[in-house]
Amino acid sequence: MKVIMTTKIDLASMNIMNKLIDNFDFTETDKSFDGNPVYAKGDTLILTTNDEMIYYDGLDRAIEEQLGFVPEIIAFASRHSSKQKLPALTVHVTGNWGGGIYGGRDESLAISQPSAMKLALMKMNELNDLGWTVCYEATHHGPSELEVPSFFIEIGSSEEEWIIDRAGEIIAETIVHVLENYKKAKFPVAVGIGGGHYAPKQTKRALETDIAFSHIAAKYAHPLRKELVLKAIERTAEKVEAIYVDWKGSKGETRQMARALAEELGLEFIRD
Repeated sequence: MKVIMTTKIDLASMNIMNKLIDNFDFTETDKSFDGNPVYAKGDTLILTTNDEMIYYDGLDRAIEEQLGFVPEIIAFASRHSSKQKLPALTVHVTGNWGGGIYGGRDESLAISQPSAMKLALMKMNELNDLGWTVCYEATHHGPSELEVPSFFIEIGSSEEEWIIDRAGEIIAETIVHVLENYKKAKFPVAVGIGGGHYAPKQTKRALETDIAFSHIAAKYAHPLRKELVLKAIERTAEKVEAIYVDWKGSKGETRQMARALAEELGLEFIRD
């Protein structure tokens, strides 16, 4: 079973949920999760919680306890917030390169599913008739303590955008497309290092070539320890074939560590 996770306290999340129900024939079941109705279509469930999803470590265990199954993947339908209020459609995996200020544990990474995120990026880009930014985000915030693959897919970045029907429609259609196709998709996978939070070079690469990104560590997370890059590789559900470095967008010691680690592990080293 696949899970689309939503929360009642998030306007964007409820926008996306309503579009999934209205446009994709999800129907209410007799089950509940965290006291809220469960909706189903085929092997996919929409679950709703009552609090911020970024703090829901152990969600996979809660699903098993309440509903009796371990999900194969979780898509978190969420808002994105930024001071710049940049209208955006974003996708990323969760975890913390440093302290877990916004959910999750310190230096802990959730399990990435790069093919799912690349399909999401491409589908959002295809459907984007809003003129908004479409991008990866660097790995950030919780939950980090999940033992099944997951990703956040978000409407950003202010209340004005969160409630726009078309944005909800784009994300809803993208989620359905991803969950139907990610297991059949085959892309070369890279861990991304460097650049800004919205990963412009990684996004461009993924949209223009066949590469799919797993965890991305933006420059603000540098210097990055070798052990964390190894953890990022380990916490990827697909085989990692390359380490990608935004060269100008990385600190010297981090890019040299990344080059040496790629050589040590026999991975392709991509310098952009």
